[in-house]
Amino acid sequence: MVSGNIVIVGGGLAGATAAKTLRAEGYSGPVILLAEEGHPPYLRPPLSKDYLLGRAGEEALPVVPDGWYEDNGVELRLAAAAAAVDPGARRVTLRDGRTLDYSSLLLATGARPRRIPVPGSDLDGVSTFRTVDDSRRLREGLAGGGRKVVMIGSGWIGLELAAAASAYGNAVTLLGLEQVPLEAAVGRELGGFFRSLHEDHGVRFRLPASAAAIKGQSGRVTGVETDAGEVLPADLVIIAVGVVPEVALADAAGIALRNGILTDASLRTSAPGVFAAGDVANALHPYTGEHHRSEHWANALAGGKVAARAMLGMEAALDAVPYFYTDQFDVSMEYSGFASLASGPPTVRGSFEAKEFLAFWQREGRVVAGMSVNWPRSAKPQQTIKQLINTGTAVSPADLADPGVPLGGLVPAA
Repeated sequence: MVSGNIVIVGGGLAGATAAKTLRAEGYSGPVILLAEEGHPPYLRPPLSKDYLLGRAGEEALPVVPDGWYEDNGVELRLAAAAAAVDPGARRVTLRDGRTLDYSSLLLATGARPRRIPVPGSDLDGVSTFRTVDDSRRLREGLAGGGRKVVMIGSGWIGLELAAAASAYGNAVTLLGLEQVPLEAAVGRELGGFFRSLHEDHGVRFRLPASAAAIKGQSGRVTGVETDAGEVLPADLVIIAVGVVPEVALADAAGIALRNGILTDASLRTSAPGVFAAGDVANALHPYTGEHHRSEHWANALAGGKVAARAMLGMEAALDAVPYFYTDQFDVSMEYSGFASLASGPPTVRGSFEAKEFLAFWQREGRVVAGMSVNWPRSAKPQQTIKQLINTGTAVSPADLADPGVPLGGLVPAA
């Protein structure tokens, strides 16, 4: 069994899962988890969904129960940031000047919200969205209703926040660079479905459009001027235009980067004894033979487990089919697969109008991604989609679309 300090830099789901897995696999040596925030590691999906809407409380957020770190001998240091990594000396230097030696190091530094270089982005009432503190502040600003909200960004987080703001009774206008929201993620047809869903609940769209300036008075936001010259009144402006992987530590340490920290399938970086997991890791996936960086919680969960086992010298690879979900208004959506392989209109089973359907993307006759919207969980649609992807089963579009063909029957018998 590996001995010596294992240091985890990053207090999110990937880092906490790695610590939990190390103990579950029998590692009894020192584990030090450095969390830059002042909160124990927490789950991010509820922040833009049930927690933001007040349907879930604080108990929905922690990755592990209170007391787990102490009970399992994991040294959790809150508000502790790493300033430098020296792979040659196997040492981490903290911002307060203290140092930690390590036998293995996990970089789970996550990502930060992307900002836009427009005048007025520093006004009161203008915010990005990433942390639990962001969610609490936004909930306080939205909860009373009756406010004018401008959302800048037409991706998943932008739409989730727009749905929450609208559900609280606020007037929401959404700006995005695409012709259709989510067009880059799921295509024009599915993006159109989500646009209609939002419009049915009163959300207004300005697409394609960007913010040319954010207007204010006495230091407080009053509106957003678009590149077309339209001024949209605003009490709150939320910027949700994606995130940037936190690679500064790795970059300064000379660790290979490419859209994040480059790793192999076992999440090893170019530096001996250094691993990366979660939003920051651009990992080789055995299925595609290509590197993928995923910003979804399922990747952080799987990556934390794989990194921990790899640090212990076990055979481990990040080979799970990527997965994420979203909840917006009365729609619950799940998606499994490789968006980089999914192109063109999907094959659809079910009805957009009824808000209950499956969508499948294929390449050379094989399913590479699939979405389920309000589909009965008892049918296990995501399990079937993942099985179709993993087995590489060729399926006719007619069978995928035909509700008379049992979903489970599309998967070959083991």
